[in-house]
Amino acid sequence: MIANPFLGVFFHWLGGLASGSFYVPYKGVRKWAWEVYWLVGGFFSWIICPWILASLLTNDVLGVLKQQSLGTLWWTYFFGAMWGFGGLTFGLTMRYLGMSLGMGVALGYCAAFGTLLPPIFKMFIPTIPVAESIAQIAATTPGRVTLLGVFVCLVGIAVAALAGLTKEREMPEAEKRKTIAEFNFTKGILVATFSGIMSACFAFALTAGNPIGEASLAAGTNKIWTGLPKLVVVLLGGFTTNFIWCVILNFRNRTGYQYFSRTLIAAPPRRENETIIETAVEAPGEEVVEHASKAAPNGGNQVPMLSNYLFSALAGTTWYFQFFFYTMGETQMGKFGFASWTLHMASIIIFSTMWGWILHEWKGSSKKAHGLIAAGIATLILSTIVIGFGTYLKSKATGAP
Repeated sequence: MIANPFLGVFFHWLGGLASGSFYVPYKGVRKWAWEVYWLVGGFFSWIICPWILASLLTNDVLGVLKQQSLGTLWWTYFFGAMWGFGGLTFGLTMRYLGMSLGMGVALGYCAAFGTLLPPIFKMFIPTIPVAESIAQIAATTPGRVTLLGVFVCLVGIAVAALAGLTKEREMPEAEKRKTIAEFNFTKGILVATFSGIMSACFAFALTAGNPIGEASLAAGTNKIWTGLPKLVVVLLGGFTTNFIWCVILNFRNRTGYQYFSRTLIAAPPRRENETIIETAVEAPGEEVVEHASKAAPNGGNQVPMLSNYLFSALAGTTWYFQFFFYTMGETQMGKFGFASWTLHMASIIIFSTMWGWILHEWKGSSKKAHGLIAAGIATLILSTIVIGFGTYLKSKATGAP
């Protein structure tokens, strides 16, 4: 199958739409603590969906995994688990820097490290499963165009972060103090650096899992589905980290009974002004995620168990589809598959901002803030087109699949 970069960009947009939308069903969950509905949704995100779709759409997924070296399986799993740490510390970034500045810094790190480190490391470790090193990429016109697209994406992220910071500064001082009561620039930058780099480990995990995709192709799987078996391993790593943390919170907050009980014993703990957010890593820490809206026993203590499980399952399944489409897009990017992570980051911001507009999160902001966020989104859209054009030039020049 010949690579089609513009089709790849379209698939990445679909993945960004899923990523920017997954948290919406969680708004329908009632009277559950965050750790409860996050773990229920996580079973669908990290265990159920990966196995079902890999089994349905690829050939001999168990056989493909069994033939992998221990090193391939370990590094794919390990980087998946490290991604989990990035997600779970993202909340501290928001606590110390505020949502706008914190998200911009963490997203910038995540996009830059996840995109550029694998081809940079290829220069020193030739066995890394990336098609070309950064030097080889930069030596060609298609490579320079693609790297320009990556740079344009980082500029777009910076502009979007500036828009959020502008919006934040326009808030009344009392409201601002409530929102960022623990502002600490030094701590925030340190935590954002850790969170962004750890979050970028998802890209490293996908790169480490490339031999799994190659084995699936050799087993007769259509190339467009060959990324699904490696997601089974990557997401198992992410599940491990999130499962351990959610269980710890179940014990600490005494919320474990909520998985089975139709009666709410006590309202789950929450901080003031918490809000559901969408993040680059899709595993927001409890510091910034709203415990199920109306979690206090308003309207009685009866918990809508069926709808809670259904909404959590829908959210978890939607979350999974971001990487379902990601792996499809990656197969279309040819030798410049490293740029897939940039496209993913850009698409997440584009569509999550779209939801922000739909849900009136920018209502009351100044024309300057609206202009900046519009410019940021336009820049991000431009970056996806530039990257797609660069990979198109590469595929046209080589004629390689």
